[in-house]
Amino acid sequence: MFSTRRALTGIVAAFALTAIAGAASAEYPTKPITLVAPYGPGGASDLAARTVSATIPGYLGNGVLVVNRTGAAGVVGSTYVAKGKKDGYTVLLSRVGSQAAVPAINRKIPYKWDDFTFLGLLEKNPFVLCVNAGSPYKNFDDLIGAIKAGKKLKYATAGVGTLLHVAVIMLLDDLRLPANALTHIPFKGGGKAAAAVAGNHADIIFQNLSGVISHIQGKKLRAVAISTSKRAPTVPDVPTVAELGHPKLEAVVGWSGIWGPKGLPKEVVDKWVGSLEKLKKDKAWNKLTKGLGSIPSIMPPAETKAFVKNQYLAFKEVAERLGLVIK
Repeated sequence: MFSTRRALTGIVAAFALTAIAGAASAEYPTKPITLVAPYGPGGASDLAARTVSATIPGYLGNGVLVVNRTGAAGVVGSTYVAKGKKDGYTVLLSRVGSQAAVPAINRKIPYKWDDFTFLGLLEKNPFVLCVNAGSPYKNFDDLIGAIKAGKKLKYATAGVGTLLHVAVIMLLDDLRLPANALTHIPFKGGGKAAAAVAGNHADIIFQNLSGVISHIQGKKLRAVAISTSKRAPTVPDVPTVAELGHPKLEAVVGWSGIWGPKGLPKEVVDKWVGSLEKLKKDKAWNKLTKGLGSIPSIMPPAETKAFVKNQYLAFKEVAERLGLVIK
């Protein structure tokens, strides 16, 4: 009798604990979530993060606070999330540079491309090759002609090893020119890099459209090429790289996603996946994203991981072929 009662008590207690745990999990998130943007304010990473933070809280059930943790080409912010608590309250605004290009080039960083929980891709963003609006180079051919003639122009990037850096190296490689044909000027973030060219402190930037669209519309930058297969509606007068005879440069494309540290609880993953699926149809998010020149491209985790793996392998091949790998 006693053993039966004790057994029943144990079962009831177990059920109670399970119910409490389930209720706690179901309540996620019970407080605001920190979304780490690994690059500086005003750049493509920051803009994508703030677009999400403004539109997804209604689906998540709590607020999203954007925090810029910058440094080392996005490695500082990415590491902070990768090594952080696995509770779902700190997630990463992932970027092609910090999550694919940098891991492919720099083997010394404290994380690998797949050391995260992939919650979903958000958007893709083409790259545009720009010069200052007052530049003597009126089009792509003018610019490339000057480079081939030995004009030592300066190009601005978000830092060594970022996609803005790799993109120019890929451009020079496609032109069959050495990587030192241009002078690299690294900045702390794409926003500062774009501002440098807009302010005539550097000559060239090959940057996400979202990171330079305001400068183009403000007549401070002139775009001479875009990495889409078709002309972009936001900059219809800018020729594509394919039109200009460089279709390989279509591989240079930016993207954003939401990653968490590896091993996030299933309940957290499910909440984010469900919220992103709803965000996919959200008119405000779509409008804001398209307004930045991005292509809304929300994908589920498995599809996202496969996409990122292909990106990583593409950058790995380029880095190894051109001798850019840091070991």
